[in-house]
Amino acid sequence: MTDYDVVVRARRAVLPDGERGADVAVKDGRVAAVEGPGSALGERASAVAELEADEVLLPGLLDSHVHVNDPGRTEWEGFESATKAAASGGVTTLVDMPLNSIPPTVDVAALDVKRKAADGETWVDVGFWGGAVPGNIAQLRPLHEAGVFGFKCFLLHSGVDEFPALTADGVEAAMRELATFDGLLIVHAEDPDEIAHAANAGGRAYAEFLASRPREAENLAIQHVIDQSRATGCRVHILHVSSADALPLIRQAEAEGVRISAETCPHYLTFTAEEIADGDTQYKCCPPIREASNRDLLWEGLRDGTIDLVVSDHSPSTADLKHFETGDFGTAWGGISSLQLGLAAVWTEARERGFTLGDVVGWMSRGPADQTGLTRKGRIAVGGDADFAVFAPDERQTIDAARLQHKNPITPYAGRQLSGVVRSTWLRGVRIDIGEPPRGRQLTRGE
Repeated sequence: MTDYDVVVRARRAVLPDGERGADVAVKDGRVAAVEGPGSALGERASAVAELEADEVLLPGLLDSHVHVNDPGRTEWEGFESATKAAASGGVTTLVDMPLNSIPPTVDVAALDVKRKAADGETWVDVGFWGGAVPGNIAQLRPLHEAGVFGFKCFLLHSGVDEFPALTADGVEAAMRELATFDGLLIVHAEDPDEIAHAANAGGRAYAEFLASRPREAENLAIQHVIDQSRATGCRVHILHVSSADALPLIRQAEAEGVRISAETCPHYLTFTAEEIADGDTQYKCCPPIREASNRDLLWEGLRDGTIDLVVSDHSPSTADLKHFETGDFGTAWGGISSLQLGLAAVWTEARERGFTLGDVVGWMSRGPADQTGLTRKGRIAVGGDADFAVFAPDERQTIDAARLQHKNPITPYAGRQLSGVVRSTWLRGVRIDIGEPPRGRQLTRGE
């Protein structure tokens, strides 16, 4: 008889109390013991996995902002391809957004359709957000009770007609309903009136597209969300913050006791408006990639804790929707494909700014786990799920879009050199092999 299924021995491991060498024992998919290197844990295990000298054991990442698009738009992405990409990038859990799939996840019947589409198709664990749209107030509590992690809304056109935006009154009504059961509203915050009066978005010039989605649209919308959260007591989360001007607003709201959190994305932390050539629509996203000075301030928002999470906002499409033949930013689909690349992209920039792998884990693993309430995820600790990413932080890679697991080989990271390679990803103590049958589970809030 043995006490453990496997012991993972790492010269470097990112643990809740810092980075150090560790032996990590796994039993029945959970972390059963963590001891210093050279412990006797391996003598009591069925197997021992010894990491290479250049590898670091990280908790598996949790990406809480992914558009899988399944069912309904599986030519854009699907649970099979998305979760293979996630596993290849060290992500062991993702939470799927309620839109771009058909039907959108705005009632329990639609949630059931999505769960059936995901059944048996996921190489990593998957959870689901619900949606808040006009006319579905009565569906919010049933969706909450069915296990969604919260509710996404837009303040302006979402990009797909079947997921309409909420008016200011609609946002307040949704918040008041969610506050009755402590639900979470996650908000795409851009002000529609400000954008309506901004420059026209059409044409090949990136500068003109950037002017069409000004910082002030984000800033105003975030201030409105803060005011409504303060008035209703509803928990709120600001999605994909791109305007550094909004950080003082969020910081002040937190200081005043508003229940608010915020995220940003690898593309806002990596790319700059100055480097985007006219017609390069693979860079189009909303809100947009902004100037280098703005990017630097977003990094400072991570440093001081104003920004809590870094998540992909993986929003893929087929090549034709990017309108490469015209390079028209006004008509091209707005979304960045990066699910497999987030860890390397963030680490590449973070290390140059003096951050540690522990910081990255906080933003991309522990933080999203805490936000979603998945407290068995996001940390290598006794009792937690034995989800790991084995990462070689000093190895360099040049991105070949055709070799990614994303369904469509489109990403602005193509040709870019990044630091860090995911050597393997483990789900509940077993290394994921995307050539084998998938073992991912569907998660509900509270697990």
